[in-house]
Amino acid sequence: MSMINGIQGQLLEVTVVGCNKLKDTEWISRQDTYVCIEYGSNKSRTRTCKDGGKNPTFQEKFVFTLIEGLRELKIVVWNNNTVTFDDFIGSGKVQLQKVLSHGYDDSAWTIQSKTGRYSGEVRLILHYSNVNKPATSYAPSAPPYVAHLPQAPLYSMAPPAATTAYPPAATAYPRPSPYSAYPPNSAYPPAAYPPPPQAAYPPSAYPPASAYAPPAYPPPPQASPYYPPGNFA
Repeated sequence: MSMINGIQGQLLEVTVVGCNKLKDTEWISRQDTYVCIEYGSNKSRTRTCKDGGKNPTFQEKFVFTLIEGLRELKIVVWNNNTVTFDDFIGSGKVQLQKVLSHGYDDSAWTIQSKTGRYSGEVRLILHYSNVNKPATSYAPSAPPYVAHLPQAPLYSMAPPAATTAYPPAATAYPRPSPYSAYPPNSAYPPAAYPPPPQAAYPPSAYPPASAYAPPAYPPPPQASPYYPPGNFA
């Protein structure tokens, strides 16, 4: 009983599938049947199955809010009359123990007349999604298989072939000099290119500076013999 505690305020779905082998309250025509469901102060009813007779079909779903301590529904089946009062066919009680424990119940529930005689069956599908299953229901009966695995860590040592398949990096791949790809300095001696000639353009190729000296001007003329100095008369 403890596994279905705490149902207060939870939702219960009730689907009225149909009725079977109902007591017939009509002498001439087929009876028009409907089903009422009562849970606490909540009451619901299906539509009227016109000419449903003894085996009406409904396929209607209702939702009820569960009440702690109330573990049963009441169902009442009626025949609808348009002129007189509706005819009572039968009533019965639906226990909720199974649906609250397993979450699902698809059963046919017997109804009885006022005198306690068999009046037919009502098939209901009950669904309760918030099932509180005990924690031990999922506990394994034996220790888990993982407990039998070896305790040593996986790949605790390298395979033997790994030591010879790949030689140490020190011998297989020697570390070259970072500049070994280029020849040493001696490959390019400083004398590979001769020094520029020292006397390619000797100074003697050009005349001395005196060669460009301006020519000497003649001395100023002397006094002409034809014009003697002195005063003119």
